Amino acid sequence: MKIVPSKKMSLFTPAIFGDLKNHAKLQEAKGMKMIDLSLGSPDLPPDAKIREHLSYRAGLAESYGYTLTGTQRFYEAVSRYYKRRSNVDIDPASEIIQTIGSQEGLVHLPIAFCDPGDIVLSTNPAYVAYDAGIHLAGATPYYMPQTADNDYLPDLDAVPEEIAQKAKLLILNLPGNPVPAMPSIAYFEKVIAFAKKYNIIVLHDAAYSEFYFTGDGPISFLATPGAKEVGMEINSLSKSFSLAGTRIAYIAGNAEMISILKQLKSNLDFGIFEPIQDAAVVALDNAEEITAGLRATFSERHKTLMNGLSDLGWDAAPSDGGMFVWAKYPFDIDCTELAFKIIEQAGIVTVPGTVFGSAGQGYLRLALVQPKELLQEAVDRLAQLQVTSQK
Repeated sequence: MKIVPSKKMSLFTPAIFGDLKNHAKLQEAKGMKMIDLSLGSPDLPPDAKIREHLSYRAGLAESYGYTLTGTQRFYEAVSRYYKRRSNVDIDPASEIIQTIGSQEGLVHLPIAFCDPGDIVLSTNPAYVAYDAGIHLAGATPYYMPQTADNDYLPDLDAVPEEIAQKAKLLILNLPGNPVPAMPSIAYFEKVIAFAKKYNIIVLHDAAYSEFYFTGDGPISFLATPGAKEVGMEINSLSKSFSLAGTRIAYIAGNAEMISILKQLKSNLDFGIFEPIQDAAVVALDNAEEITAGLRATFSERHKTLMNGLSDLGWDAAPSDGGMFVWAKYPFDIDCTELAFKIIEQAGIVTVPGTVFGSAGQGYLRLALVQPKELLQEAVDRLAQLQVTSQK
């Protein structure tokens, strides 16, 4: 029997993460101790209150039915979270839809709003799920530049008029992955004016919104006047609450858009395990306490890696938040080749910048997922790196 994949599968190339991991295992077998800074998977455990409640709820016989569109308890917790953290009123009945992690939501969302050939504004570099969703919908990406001249914020002014006129969806991620550029209300005001002018739906990926190292609270797109008129915000509990494996997230915002997503989601899945939803309620209702410790830890890690790389002559994108460091290295070498060389010579796993788009050439992404002592050790190892071609 001859198995032939669909033509669309040509758009979904295998990720390099497996190759990096396998190469790291080869070096480990030779006795090298590895420091893995590749995947943005939280190394800190969930708060004890969350774990205890999840365990309790999982032990109840009545917890194992379909939840379909999500529990009212979860939606009300999201609404309370937005009101406390960002002073945003969210109607739990009409302005929130649950997703099975943000990855699922991001990949499926373009199907709900884009037809084949529609233009979606994204960035280069960008999180890989954005392109996956755009391709799945048959839409066409247009990449906005992210440069130091614009504080690494997606440059709306660089979008040609004819592209903006045809665009259907705009995807933002601030602070982002891989580039941890920080948003401001002023920038979001500009986004809303742009969206209104060209009738473009905005989706802000707020997966790292609780990873802010200055200021009094997370900056939500929905806190900007007029935001709910033009768009939505997707947020996952994976990073902020160390619940990556539970796969629970939500999209909040414009009620009409959420209604369309609910129609799509009703054809895709039957909801998330109820104990996970109840554990998420505990997380959201205790967000201030839980995320304060997270920020203290990651702020120290951020300083350690940023300062260390700067001392080595690496040029990291300045940031006051996020879970990653986006660093331009001082060598004349392909980023993928360098990533494998660093595994061999230094025992450090990073991600080559081109995984996130062609503009990532010359960069590596490093995740802040190790204690600061190990991050300092990683810097010390990088100082001994032998690369013949210097820029």
